[in-house]
Amino acid sequence: MQHPFEATLEYASSQDDLDILHSFRERFHFPQHEGKDVYYFCGNSLGLQPKSAAYLFQKELDDWAAHGVEGHFRAQSPWMYYHNQFSDSLARIVGAKPSEVVAMNTLTVNLHLLLISFYRPTQARYKIIMEAGAFPSDQYAIETQVKMHGFDPETAIIELSPKGNAHTLEDEDILQAIREAGDSLACVLIGGVNYYTGQLYDMASITKVAHEVGAICGFDLAHAMGNVPLQLHDWEVDFACWCSYKYLNSGPGGVGGAFVHEKHGDNPETLRLAGWWGNEESTRFKMRKGFVPAKGAASWQMSNAPVFNMVAHKASLDIFDKLTMQKLREKSLKLTAYLSFLVQQLDHLKFEIITPSEPHRRGAQLSMLFAERGREVFDFLEENGVIADWREPNVIRVAPVPMYNSYEDVYRFYEILKNFQ
Repeated sequence: MQHPFEATLEYASSQDDLDILHSFRERFHFPQHEGKDVYYFCGNSLGLQPKSAAYLFQKELDDWAAHGVEGHFRAQSPWMYYHNQFSDSLARIVGAKPSEVVAMNTLTVNLHLLLISFYRPTQARYKIIMEAGAFPSDQYAIETQVKMHGFDPETAIIELSPKGNAHTLEDEDILQAIREAGDSLACVLIGGVNYYTGQLYDMASITKVAHEVGAICGFDLAHAMGNVPLQLHDWEVDFACWCSYKYLNSGPGGVGGAFVHEKHGDNPETLRLAGWWGNEESTRFKMRKGFVPAKGAASWQMSNAPVFNMVAHKASLDIFDKLTMQKLREKSLKLTAYLSFLVQQLDHLKFEIITPSEPHRRGAQLSMLFAERGREVFDFLEENGVIADWREPNVIRVAPVPMYNSYEDVYRFYEILKNFQ
């Protein structure tokens, strides 16, 4: 994708004037630096607070005060069914049916619950593929799941590493590794977008090839959810999970979510750990023995909705309902490309962008790997009102989030870096 970019404030301002999503930034609180909004590029770690969140929190507090336990039925959004209101919104974001998604728990809890259901190794088919250097939670979860089934992580886990001096995986190398594992492969579990490099993986092709060799395929969508368009149902992904505090702007430790394809979720024979809230709703309060799973992903729920942990989620998803992932993606492609264009003018800094240069292979993130003085650059940015993200040993991650970042934000980031000595 080519754009006639210009490294000027006038150009950036003109793009903001043309941007139909520009006004959405007014729906968020920006931290302050010396009396002005910071330039916030850390939405891949923690999204900004929707201004509506405080009102919605107060509303639930008022309902609790007014109704006590009866708020489960009498609150404006009855707590008994609170989680149900998210299904349509989440389904649109991930490309699924509403019955295939559920807001519940946190990411790693959901990952373990889903692996218990879908990593079912045998003596012949026991291996699991993941990317090397995955986020530690994924590494730890898979390591312990493998051990729980009596296998050695050293032989059961296939970690995919870039070739030579490359920083990212080639799509074909991932597919070839799946084919080579063949009949020994039980499961593929990869992050949809790599947290460190920002690489967007070809989830459709990965799923297809995994199924061709008889394996189950799932994704950790922590950095993909609300960032890139997804079509989990049509891709026939078996399962996925995500957090909501990054691009979904649902607050620190916000409620996670899960996707289970209907071919599994609607099958009562699919193993899932049972909890009260995963039981068929019509018989839930009969208090009888014998778990009868609800239809779809909802049957993986353990407990009733943590309402106060879901309020900010509602505030954010209300905003997502006012636009489409396609519109966000269109702006994201251009905004990230503009950032890439600008920082490559900074000849006095020794760094390389390790995020793929092809727009279709990345989301709203550039990872800048510094050969020297990286931490000094990061501290300089912070001193000048820029919030980005430092990752050891020497990477600055910069995420221009299309929902609330502007072209001027991106230009100011470049302008500040120009002044680093």
